[in-house]
Amino acid sequence: MKYHDIREVFRRFHEAEPEPKGELDHVNVYTLVVAVALSAQATDVGVNKATRELFKIADTPQKMLDLGEEGLIEHIKTIGLYRQKAKNVIKLSRILVEDFGGEVPSSRAALESLPGVGRKTANVVLNMWWKVPTQAVDTHIFRVGNRTGICPGKDVVAVERAVEDNIPAEYLQHAHHWLILHGRYVCKARKPVCGNCLIRDICPFEEKNL
Repeated sequence: MKYHDIREVFRRFHEAEPEPKGELDHVNVYTLVVAVALSAQATDVGVNKATRELFKIADTPQKMLDLGEEGLIEHIKTIGLYRQKAKNVIKLSRILVEDFGGEVPSSRAALESLPGVGRKTANVVLNMWWKVPTQAVDTHIFRVGNRTGICPGKDVVAVERAVEDNIPAEYLQHAHHWLILHGRYVCKARKPVCGNCLIRDICPFEEKNL
């Protein structure tokens, strides 16, 4: 997609939703890290349901350690891969207490050093908490980026780079949220809702659902 078309796409996204928000509930940066780590292969709705009571009693690394792995499992056992995720959350909480003074670090490298925290999770935290214009590429962004030609790529790192390279700077802060929400609710994988699409006249997708 050409620059002027991409600019118009994000102008429309901004006009429709000036301040898009992530849909994972959290009360501070630590609970954001935990929520994003738990969201792998799970829905935001499911994670929010599991963490609603959890974050009332374990909203810091030390409180999570005090709760313990089995106590954590009782809260998150409705989430896929909950046992491995519980191990990771306890491990990352211990590392935060022992190596970072109980504080969540603000660099991608330090975040990625935590168990269960990959590049996507680190990018989400950097973007949502520290307002860094990082791009967390998930399946929705990968699909929308390639389908529309806004940010095509063969893998998530290539798409991430394409987002950074192709989207005008003034829209980068919220770009991944706009793309995720568009992919989740409009540009769906199997049955895109093209009739309700803000960018239908710009999008080159050949199999438009008319």
